[in-house]
Amino acid sequence: MTDLLLRKDQNAVATLTLNSPQNLNALSEEMLTALQSQLDILSDDQSVRAIILRGAGKVFCAGHDLKQMTAARQHPDAGKAYFNTLFEQCATLMQTITKQPQPVIAQVRGIATAAGCQLVASCDMAVAATGTRFGVNGVNIGLFCSTPMVALSRNIPRKQAFEMLTTGEFIDAERACQLGLINRMVAAENLETETQALAEKVAGQLAVAVKIGKAAFYAQGDMNLSDAYAYTGAAMAENMLFQETENGIAAFLDKRKPEWDQ
Repeated sequence: MTDLLLRKDQNAVATLTLNSPQNLNALSEEMLTALQSQLDILSDDQSVRAIILRGAGKVFCAGHDLKQMTAARQHPDAGKAYFNTLFEQCATLMQTITKQPQPVIAQVRGIATAAGCQLVASCDMAVAATGTRFGVNGVNIGLFCSTPMVALSRNIPRKQAFEMLTTGEFIDAERACQLGLINRMVAAENLETETQALAEKVAGQLAVAVKIGKAAFYAQGDMNLSDAYAYTGAAMAENMLFQETENGIAAFLDKRKPEWDQ
């Protein structure tokens, strides 16, 4: 790990902290690289069953590093290649979160704007503190949030997403919860404990079942109805053949809590 991204493991939950509060935990090239590297490592770590993503300081993430982007614009030819690479790097990271075998939970406070809002939308679940604000407000500086739009429009209704994108206005945590961008809103002083409790609840499930289920959750969303049922039926059939699943069913029938070995 580097000072830019911190990791703490507790009860099968890995917490990754964006540790750059001086620039509002911006998704600089270095931050994107650090996140990608750590998620790749975690994907093979069977001791970790859930991941929390949070920001140091008072803010979750204010999006891309505008100072880096402004510097790149001073050299138009090289700048275009830089921006293409930057947005490809960001897109890869967002898709990595979706493909990650462990569920990823955003723990959000302060603000989550532009690519920071995209990061929240890309996570499997999100818990936000009261008073948190969410926006895709690049349009206010003449830069339409086209890539954040991808994740946002897959989380909330299209018309509400388009309004956020074209007005640059923020929504609060209560509205974000109503629209489905976050799972729950909690008091700021309870944010860490509530998020940890949710992560530990997920981490307590049979890991291989959650892994199969998460993959099926995203895959079936892009299928027509009959293909979705065929795909998920095959996933459940595979799941039913696990020895641990047999143990879980036996525990349920015996009215006791299952104990997982994996």
